[in-house]
Amino acid sequence: MAGSDGGSAGADRGLFITFEGGDGAGKSTQIRRLAGALRRDGYPVTVSREPGGTPGAEAVRHVVLDTSAAEPFGPYLEAMLFAAARNDHVEQTIRPALKRGEIVLVDRFMDSTRVYQGASENLDSNFVRALERVAIADVVPDLTIILDLSPSEGLRRAHARRDPNAPADRFEKEDVAAHEIRRQAFLDIAEREPARCRVVDASREPEDVAKDIARLVAGVIEKKGIASSRSAAMRDSLLGAGDGRS
Repeated sequence: MAGSDGGSAGADRGLFITFEGGDGAGKSTQIRRLAGALRRDGYPVTVSREPGGTPGAEAVRHVVLDTSAAEPFGPYLEAMLFAAARNDHVEQTIRPALKRGEIVLVDRFMDSTRVYQGASENLDSNFVRALERVAIADVVPDLTIILDLSPSEGLRRAHARRDPNAPADRFEKEDVAAHEIRRQAFLDIAEREPARCRVVDASREPEDVAKDIARLVAGVIEKKGIASSRSAAMRDSLLGAGDGRS
């Protein structure tokens, strides 16, 4: 299952699922719902995020996303910082969890660098892919769920959920046009890599979004043969995630 079109080669005892999309699309909400449903059915789950997931990567997150700290960095240095954080995250958190046979759910991964530093900052695609190869090695998501939402609605949601005393991060402060470029870039990735990526309409109620995600995940678990003797029970449990029981 090696390659950029899906499959965590070299660490395929578990299942690796990433969530992508613009600000306010509901990634963290849907990850919590899915993790809860999987755990209720007895699956071991690791939940993480990027940038972050290890002490070193969390330090990079603070430096890059904090408005006052991040502005002096150019896009090339920023991309290298993200790659360093991702490699630490892969080797310290993601790969070990997959080798233990766990289902790993991560809020943002390699596609965010392709979009935020590649498409948005116009970095050379060869440079971005070279960093990606070093950062992730052979650990590629089995499934990437792209939560699609209009930038205006995403920013409205992001502003509404934020603590009024907390400053917006540097990406939330950018204009709608920048967010629209990123939205289209995510959709372009999904079109190029249909075996790995699935686009889910995030403009609906969270319960409806959760049902669609549950169906996608149930299908991948069955395809990979993870706990296949329990796949029917897992599917019933997951599909209940959208009916208010989670």
